[in-house]
Amino acid sequence: MEEIKHPSPPRNTSTTTATATANGQQETSAMCRIKKEILVFGVSLRKGYRYVKAYFVGLVRRLRARTEEEATAAELLKQKMQVDASDEAERAKEKIYRSM
Repeated sequence: MEEIKHPSPPRNTSTTTATATANGQQETSAMCRIKKEILVFGVSLRKGYRYVKAYFVGLVRRLRARTEEEATAAELLKQKMQVDASDEAERAKEKIYRSM
C-alpha cells in the first residue's frame, strides 16, 4: 500500500523565532530570579550568624564583667553588633536588588 503524505503547512519562522526568543527570556529571567533569591538567602544566613555571634560576645563579656559599668558596656556592644549586622544585611540586599 502506498503511504499518503499530506503536505505540511509552511512554518512561519518569524513567529517561531519570536516564541523561541520569548521562551529564552523567560528562562533567563527565571534563572536571574532564582540566583537573586539564593544570594538574598545567603545574606540572611550571614545576618543570623552575626546576631548569634553578637549574643555570645555580649554574654561572655557580661559574665566576665567586674563592675556594673562593664556589664552595661557589654550589653551596649551586643546591641551595636546586632544593629551593624542588620544594617549590613539591608545594604547587601539593596545592592543585590539593584544589580539584577
